[in-house]
Amino acid sequence: MRERIRYREALPRDAADQAEVFHHAVMQGAAGRYTLAQREAWASALPREASAWVARQTLYETLIAECDGRCVGFTELDVIEARIETLYVWPSLARRGIGGRLLELAEAQLRERGASRIRIEASLVLADGLERRGWQRLGEEWVERQGEPLARIRLEKPLM
Repeated sequence: MRERIRYREALPRDAADQAEVFHHAVMQGAAGRYTLAQREAWASALPREASAWVARQTLYETLIAECDGRCVGFTELDVIEARIETLYVWPSLARRGIGGRLLELAEAQLRERGASRIRIEASLVLADGLERRGWQRLGEEWVERQGEPLARIRLEKPLM
């Protein structure tokens, strides 16, 4: 599978797939760590429409993982803040190195632009894996989506 994955910058034609990856990653991929009500609130925070994701591509540098011409994972970078805004992978492809490779590419981009560290507010699904990859836990925080509290973990990693 890994050899069939290609990594590149997102294009407007990827936006509909990004919406689906996000929706399914939240609704299925996060099922073990968040309640159904929490996942529904989280998923509804971003529209399931391509136009919304095209707009996000103008706000954030977006890298995608592509398989057979379809986006199966992506990360959005806030280059000014040296922060990962989002990282999602299609649930059935999780834990196969796709997210890890997207993180490596994001780190390289930020390093090339002079960033000395990278930050993320990670879901409970992602946080443990990031710590295993050398990220330092800074603390827990709570955000609210449609009245549902969602825990997430603030982490950072030095870029050397």
